[in-house]
Amino acid sequence: MPTTRPSALQLETSWQPAANGSPPAYTLSLKNRSSRPLSRFRLCVSGPGRVDPSVEIDGGTVGERLSNFTAFLPPEGFELATGATWTVSVHALSWPLSHWTDGANSAYVEFDDGSTLSLPVSPTRLIGNNAPLKRGVEAYPVPDVPPAPVSIVPWPNHVSVSGRRPTPAGFALTATDPKAVAAAGAFTDLVDLLFAVEGMVRPSSEGGMPVALRVKNGLASEAYEMDFSEAGISISASTQTGLFYGLVTLGQIWRGVRLHPHAFKFPLEGQIRDEPAMGWRGLHLDVARQFYASGEIRKLLAILAWNKLNRFHWHLSDDEAWRVEIDAYPALTEIGAWRGHGLPVPPLLGSGPERSGGYYTKATVREIVAFAKDLGIEIVPEIDVPGHCFAMQQALPELRDPAEIGSYYSVQGFPDNCINPAREKTYEVLETIFRELIELFPFKTIHVGADEVPLGAWSGSPQALARLAQLGGPAMAEAHSKRLNVITNTHGADDINGSGTAVLQALFLERIQKFLASQGCVTGGWEEAAHGNVIDKSASYLCGWRNVEVSAALADEGYEMVVCPGQAYYLDMANSPDWDEPGASWAGWSAPEMTYNFDPVAGWSDAQKQKLRGVQACIWSEAMTDRAVFDRLVFPRLSAVAETAWTRPESKSWERFKAFAGLMPVLYDYP
Repeated sequence: MPTTRPSALQLETSWQPAANGSPPAYTLSLKNRSSRPLSRFRLCVSGPGRVDPSVEIDGGTVGERLSNFTAFLPPEGFELATGATWTVSVHALSWPLSHWTDGANSAYVEFDDGSTLSLPVSPTRLIGNNAPLKRGVEAYPVPDVPPAPVSIVPWPNHVSVSGRRPTPAGFALTATDPKAVAAAGAFTDLVDLLFAVEGMVRPSSEGGMPVALRVKNGLASEAYEMDFSEAGISISASTQTGLFYGLVTLGQIWRGVRLHPHAFKFPLEGQIRDEPAMGWRGLHLDVARQFYASGEIRKLLAILAWNKLNRFHWHLSDDEAWRVEIDAYPALTEIGAWRGHGLPVPPLLGSGPERSGGYYTKATVREIVAFAKDLGIEIVPEIDVPGHCFAMQQALPELRDPAEIGSYYSVQGFPDNCINPAREKTYEVLETIFRELIELFPFKTIHVGADEVPLGAWSGSPQALARLAQLGGPAMAEAHSKRLNVITNTHGADDINGSGTAVLQALFLERIQKFLASQGCVTGGWEEAAHGNVIDKSASYLCGWRNVEVSAALADEGYEMVVCPGQAYYLDMANSPDWDEPGASWAGWSAPEMTYNFDPVAGWSDAQKQKLRGVQACIWSEAMTDRAVFDRLVFPRLSAVAETAWTRPESKSWERFKAFAGLMPVLYDYP
């Protein structure tokens, strides 16, 4: 039992980069502001920054470390007196801190009786820097004289409008064809969610201007035509989605005029002809590192639709959590969906000692999938295998070889986080899970991850080594066994090409992809799924995350590619290298203008471009505990990627985009 129980503790953290021969220092200072001394305790913190396995520390020791969770112990017999401060300085991190969100974003004290006390956490300070920290969306003001008379993002293929008419109070949508009726209903639901009090859709009895929705055969599946005349407005398309996109364009024009009548005109006459440049226009969201409630997902999908994005890549599992209900294995959500002190998955990335997390029930998934479909969005679920499976293994320990010894570590610092390709149980479990997912996601495209498998994976598994000896020979198996307990994966994802790990992963992927194909599904993977060149290229695609050159090389090999390079399209990367900006920096940084101007197929040949499915932005959620940070990182860069995906390169204009970006909706709108 602790001899004292404080009523007030204060934690401050700071970062001092290496300078003048001194090593960098990540300093944690715990001040006892209570009326009693504190003893027999440990300080537990988590945040994106991770203490290196080869830790160098002053003032204490590391009692426990799992990825970004660290428990610091004071010296033996230490007592923190009233008014005193205990300081711990860490000189070895997995990577240097670069932004204020890199430090601890949750903390608590654990006493020797197992009880805990949560601590308020302030952002980590950079020594010598007092710049105000940035949160929330940076406002892009609409200029008095914008570069175009109507505000539309992404910009259409052809805009030829003129004249001015009084701005309608709203629109009364008229439709008879079932496709048109469905488009009108979906658009009404969309604006009710995004702009509930604006009355954009209203009956003629409330002043709504008639808008005729017409089905016109012969147009591309997402194309639309819009005509303005003194008699009214008509929108034509061959599909529900095309009509819906036409309404989105009309809604954007209307909101621009309503909010900035001095800058924009509601057209009296003219035409808009439009269709997307790319078929795959996506957003990836990691819901494992941070959980997003179903209401947040629905509003985010609405924002995607307002940007004419049509793919939602839903990252439902990772080391930190499992987020989707599976009837056959209830432990996946009973155990894998929750983090907290004393639980199989400890507090990570901003979660505190209390049990926290969540998952999506099957009923919720069905509702979200149906909602997205009405908005022209197909959902691709991702179950990340064979790596990134720490939470999954806590729920289903039978996935591990029972005779496995030793440990290997992922780049994020998780031990033994890969499910075993040599165990038949692995395929039994995954095929059961995928069957349940296929029933939930009718788009029948399943992403299986396949990224960042450590070089030492399965090096202590007798089953894996025996299988490797069959596949690559005894010498390869012997060489692989020597990677046991060797920490190779600390400062960057291991290159596993040519290794025993790559051979075993190829065995795994070939079987999983064949199973999914037998169920009528396309298999998605990150670019590492190309290891071994074993998956059927006619029934798969890859997401290229490193750079456009790697994606081009994979296209040369015949893989269909979705381009999402980290340095430009990872929206968790900071907007600048400055400390006061939130976000990550391992892939670099990208200001909105840089993201907008980035060419995802720079240097590609015509043959390579034939393998381009499209592009997508990716949101990884390590820093998203603070939802105002989410807003700052995602907007307006999400719209910048959307315009690249939709608008022909020769029609893009940063100045026009910047003038209109401030009119686009954001998810939270926190200051």
